[in-house]
Amino acid sequence: MEQFDFTTLINRGNAGAVKWQRRTQQEKDAHIIALSIADMELPVAPCIREAIIRAADGVYGYTNPDEPYFAAVRGWMERRHHWSGIQNDWIVCTNGVVPALNFAIRAFTKPGEGVMIQPPVYGPFAKSILTNERLLVENSLVFDDTGYHMDFDDFESKAADPNTKLFLLCSPHNPVARIWKRNELERIAEICLKHHVLLVSDEIHGDFDYDGKHITMATVSPDIANNCIICTSTGKTFNLAGLQLSNTIIPNPVLREQFRNQISITGCSNIPYFGYAATIAAYNDGEPWFDALLKHLRDNADYLEEFLTAHFPQVRLFPLEGTYLAWMDWRSLGLSPEELAIFMRKKAGLILGEGTMFGKQGAGFERINLAAPRAIICDALERLRVAAKSEGLI
Repeated sequence: MEQFDFTTLINRGNAGAVKWQRRTQQEKDAHIIALSIADMELPVAPCIREAIIRAADGVYGYTNPDEPYFAAVRGWMERRHHWSGIQNDWIVCTNGVVPALNFAIRAFTKPGEGVMIQPPVYGPFAKSILTNERLLVENSLVFDDTGYHMDFDDFESKAADPNTKLFLLCSPHNPVARIWKRNELERIAEICLKHHVLLVSDEIHGDFDYDGKHITMATVSPDIANNCIICTSTGKTFNLAGLQLSNTIIPNPVLREQFRNQISITGCSNIPYFGYAATIAAYNDGEPWFDALLKHLRDNADYLEEFLTAHFPQVRLFPLEGTYLAWMDWRSLGLSPEELAIFMRKKAGLILGEGTMFGKQGAGFERINLAAPRAIICDALERLRVAAKSEGLI
């Protein structure tokens, strides 16, 4: 396997990086580590850097996707997700998956109508629903000794309400890191079909599949493909969130036209010039880098598991099936969510993803971003150990 750089420490403190700029000046001076927001602390894939450099010598004009762009997207989806037959016009570009979710909410629901989610889940799901004055419908995940599961009875009960029009699926799930099994996808999709609920599947983390188990919702069956919208992006896979480009794949022409109309209403058009170049390079030439990245992430996850077992055996770490975001249950420490947040940030010098960011169901949990050099992960975990020992928690 070709060697890539996953060890270089990059200082993003003065580059406008959101996760680092959210620190107070005092926290910056104290070198507080931020492993919260889901972007990587890793150098970009060489093929993408080279493509950006080549593009920098061009003209930064208005840009639209063309055959080379569509071919790159189609090829990636076929190779990595076994989805063949995608047509160019199915691919609708937006400036990110979160904007795509908002377009879908506005295109397919009216104010006051219900949009269902499965908390604890990525915070912008609920925010997008409430900001657009839709009714937030929660089908909370349940967990037991084997992990998180869907509550299908509750799901069907809420889908059967005529006011519930749309379901936002997180697949793989952020933050609990589940990759949904085929039978789980089939069941929720069939319930949506039965009750005329449109399914929007956020699959931005879909490439982070360590065991080859992720299934793109549209590949489950033709009927399901006709009732779903698939949100994808290079933003997570290749750490290109700052280039603001994603691909929403909509096989159903009627749904696609409604979605495009909503984009038009907002005044959005064209795609980012550098995002165009980066996407083509990533999907055509970035596979060796990404495969090496998966190994790096798996090694970091194994290290986290070993560290917690040795120093925090009372903390439950959920299996990292998908994403690069590890979900941990810290409630056994006996701290309230507020006390846990203070411990992490003030005592340990860490900014993690506080569980309540993902809904009340996440109280007492923390999410840690493992897409960083091992040195940063080691530093962060050692800070945890020292702080916990100082506070008498271990």
